[in-house]
Amino acid sequence: MNKIKIVLWSFGILMIIFLGFFFYQMTQSQNINSMMTILMLILGLILGGVIAFLASKKMTSEPNVITESSHTIAESMRKVFKVVAAEGHFNEIYNYEETTKLLKFIPSTKKALVIIQAKVLIGYDFEKFQWEVDEQNRKVKLLNFPAPEILSTETDYKYYNIEEQFFNLFSKDDLAKIQQNGKQQVIEAAKKSHLPEVAAEQMQMLLTELLSGKNFMLENSSKIMESKNQISYHPLNSDERNGTR
Repeated sequence: MNKIKIVLWSFGILMIIFLGFFFYQMTQSQNINSMMTILMLILGLILGGVIAFLASKKMTSEPNVITESSHTIAESMRKVFKVVAAEGHFNEIYNYEETTKLLKFIPSTKKALVIIQAKVLIGYDFEKFQWEVDEQNRKVKLLNFPAPEILSTETDYKYYNIEEQFFNLFSKDDLAKIQQNGKQQVIEAAKKSHLPEVAAEQMQMLLTELLSGKNFMLENSSKIMESKNQISYHPLNSDERNGTR
C-alpha cells in the first residue's frame, strides 16, 4: 500500500512539472493550434490527476470493523396472572447535595440536579383474590381483595448542573445511589397520586362486566375501593427487585 502511495505522489509531482513546462511553452508560442493542443493536454493531465487522487483515497480507506457479542441467560420463569389496570407518567426533579470536610475543617461539596422521567404501571395479582361463588343465586362474593401493586417502573435519568470539587468527585456508587433515591421518590409520588384509585375503578368495572356476561352479580365490590389506599410495590422483574433498573 505504501508503494502505491509513492507511485501516485511521484505521478502527481511529474504532472506539476509537465504543466509548468507547457505553461512556459504556451507563453512563448503564437500558434493557435499549438495553444489548443497544449490546453487539451493540460485538461487531460488535470483529469488524470483527479482520477488518481480518487483512486488513492479509495485504496487507502479502510472499512470500519464492528465486533458484537451477546449472551442471554434465563434465570427463572414462572406463570403469573397479573393485570395492569392503570398507567401513569411522572417527571420528578431530584436534588442531590453532599458535603464532606477535608482534614476535618475544609468543606467540599458536590451537587447534582436530576430530572427523572418515569412510567409507572399499577395492577393486581389475581393469585391473591379470594371469593365465594353462589351458583344457586348467581352471585360472587369477594372475601378478600388484594391491594393494588406497582408492577413496573420505567425510568430515564437526565443530569443537569453537576458540580463537584477536586477532592469530592462523583463515583459510580454515588450515581447508583442518586438513581435509587430518585426512583424511590417516583414510587412514593405514584402511591400518593390518583393512580391507585383509577386502578381500583378499572378493576371494579372489569369484574362487574365479566360476571354480568355470565349472568352473575358481584357482591362486596366496595372491598375493591377500600384496598386502594394499601398499595404496595412488587416489580415484575428481578432487576427492579434488586434496585438496579
